[in-house]
Amino acid sequence: IVDGAIMSESTCEKPTGTIYLVWQGGEAADFEMKVEMKGEGAHINSGVQYRGAIQEPRPAVGRGGGRGPQGPCPSGQPRGTPPDQAGQAKWNMLGAQFDFDGQNHYSGQYYEQATGRGIIAWRGQVVQTLEGKPPRLLATLGDKDELGGLVKVDDWNQLHIIARGTTMTHIINGRVMSILIDDDPTKFRKTGLIGFEIEGTGRILDR
Repeated sequence: IVDGAIMSESTCEKPTGTIYLVWQGGEAADFEMKVEMKGEGAHINSGVQYRGAIQEPRPAVGRGGGRGPQGPCPSGQPRGTPPDQAGQAKWNMLGAQFDFDGQNHYSGQYYEQATGRGIIAWRGQVVQTLEGKPPRLLATLGDKDELGGLVKVDDWNQLHIIARGTTMTHIINGRVMSILIDDDPTKFRKTGLIGFEIEGTGRILDR
């Protein structure tokens, strides 16, 4: 805890991998939540996972594999190795995510982790999903980049999630960024865990 905020940090020397601080109060179905989030570092990736679950451990296939920066850290210290999948297993979530990242490419969009659907509603989109069909764009909320200008890089932002039935709304600093109407009964999760993600390098603060 730093100045009343939950702080998570991942560094080149001590990377966390992709993990989540999971709320232990049970599972949430229909709910509304506001949280303030601040990212420090252009390579930080975060967000709020909700209506999620802990993933089943999977074989380590195609992860790492020589990709990404090599050699020592900018500090001159050896580059650290993130925990393996077994070490991350109890913190590894799947499900809906309110995306938030340090470079503000994705903040506000609707993304799904480890479900096979990935990004469904980009910032500025209202999207509907139906069984056996590709996602359908219903409306636009504004220009993706103009909406991105409302996100405060390296400062506090209010993330507001409204999950009611199959409709999930993502709001940043009072402006609706994306909406998903998930009418695919084979994919929709009506209840699940809430968690705060840290991935990449940098610091994430939540309050």
